[in-house]
Amino acid sequence: MAAPQPKLDPTDEELMRKYVDGDADAFRLLFERYGPILLRLTRRHLRDDELAREIVQQTFFQLHRARNDFRQDSRLRPWVLTIAMNLVREHWRRKKRRKMSELDETRHAAPEPVRSPLETSQRAAQLREAMSKLPESQRVVVELHWFQERPFSEVAEIVGSTEGAVRVRAHRAYKKLEAWLSAEMRS
Repeated sequence: MAAPQPKLDPTDEELMRKYVDGDADAFRLLFERYGPILLRLTRRHLRDDELAREIVQQTFFQLHRARNDFRQDSRLRPWVLTIAMNLVREHWRRKKRRKMSELDETRHAAPEPVRSPLETSQRAAQLREAMSKLPESQRVVVELHWFQERPFSEVAEIVGSTEGAVRVRAHRAYKKLEAWLSAEMRS
């Protein structure tokens, strides 16, 4: 009688396929495998335990959101690590931008125009109308990048395009919005 074969653990890619097919236990196993790896990686780059845990959590949120975009012939590890490192880079970019804008605001702060609630409401309506005129591909990019403050690399992953193409769409959309809104303000 042959000895029973030891049960082999499923590969990361097999777990991801099961998760995409709706197996919640597969996600739990992926979290158990990758959580400690990602935590060590993000701690090394951020030197802040709480922030590192937050980035790990965001990584898994993004993995969940983009689960249907995972190519079955790809390796999971580089994909997950790229998501985490993109989030770390975005953290540093935002921090740098905030620091720069804080300096600019303290040195050259101009008085903010006081707008009535009615004027604010009208401007919001004009923006919604202008956004509705954009082609869908441009509108989605603007909503993700501007309103949700997502980096272009993440927007590209979400819409299934290259970062360069997403930047072009955003640029064209912003130019159109600027033209439409400035025309509205003149009339």
